[in-house]
Amino acid sequence: MFDKLSGIKARYDELERLMSDPETLMGDYSVISGMAQERSKLEPPVEAYERYRKADADLQSARQMLQEAEADPDMRVMVQEEVASKEAQIEALMTELTQMLIPKDPRDDRNVFVEIRAGAGGDEAGLFAADLLRMYLRYAEDRRWKPETLSESESGIGGFKEVIFAVKGQGAFSRLKYESGVHRVQRVPATESAGRIHTSTVTVAVLAEVDEVDVQIADKDLKIDVYRSQGAGGQSVNTTDSAVRITHLPTGLVVAVQDERKQLQNKIKAMNILRARLYEYEMEKIRSEQDSARRNQVGTGERSEKIRTYNFPQNRVTDHRIGMTIYNLPDVLDGNIDSFIDELILQDRAGKLGEGTGDEE
Repeated sequence: MFDKLSGIKARYDELERLMSDPETLMGDYSVISGMAQERSKLEPPVEAYERYRKADADLQSARQMLQEAEADPDMRVMVQEEVASKEAQIEALMTELTQMLIPKDPRDDRNVFVEIRAGAGGDEAGLFAADLLRMYLRYAEDRRWKPETLSESESGIGGFKEVIFAVKGQGAFSRLKYESGVHRVQRVPATESAGRIHTSTVTVAVLAEVDEVDVQIADKDLKIDVYRSQGAGGQSVNTTDSAVRITHLPTGLVVAVQDERKQLQNKIKAMNILRARLYEYEMEKIRSEQDSARRNQVGTGERSEKIRTYNFPQNRVTDHRIGMTIYNLPDVLDGNIDSFIDELILQDRAGKLGEGTGDEE
């Protein structure tokens, strides 16, 4: 981080020198204007860096005074307070500088759509999809977010082939985006008489809600079908064509929603999900074209083959991206996943800081 700050300070000083040079001031106005804008952007981290350097110098002086105050108890207490104050100031400045150097993902404060789909493993995968749904609903409720189920396809024995739900709340995407990927479960199914451990998978996709201005969709690119809802619902279920299926013809993406009784409401929700998928579809194409080490680190939103394993016989959950294991599987499935997410966020920030880049979507 400090190498990057030194580079920023050097560039800021260079701009200061150029903008005070009479020859520069007599040059192209657009060039001068560009320099002024760049200097303005660099000024906040440079000022914070200067405050950090001063606080660090003061801390070193205070520590030196502490060594010299061994024989004076009263002076020692006073200097210890000064050392503690400077250490707290430096810690706050470090946090401020880190936040300045890592550009914020513009989607972090947006609501999300979470799509859970049973993968390999048949009925057992469907049952685990239901377990993950419960885990995320509990997590959302604990954070006082508002979850809402939009579409579900049951597997027949209490599981799900697919379920889609929305989560509305401050910072929903900033945390749930790390859940995208393949979740693997290892356990003995209730239907397994021989007691053998089976391995099943469930895929999770977390999409940020986007506005109409973010993704333009032409009417000619859409095929809209209506049909009767099949799941549990109100009195109108199975009596009116309220469910909506929208196909985006250029990409083949399909979204179906049957949560509401009215067709228009389902259409609006389906279009919101489609916009989110199209946005992610375009971002995925951009990421796949970039030859960067960032493709292999956490937090990219890419759907890696295996991000987490839930091993029931060993009562453990392992996140393979960060090598973190928790030996309390019931607690994790009860929605307590912040330990994983907090560490993923830390490593993601460290990776971005080390590479000198952030999310540019």
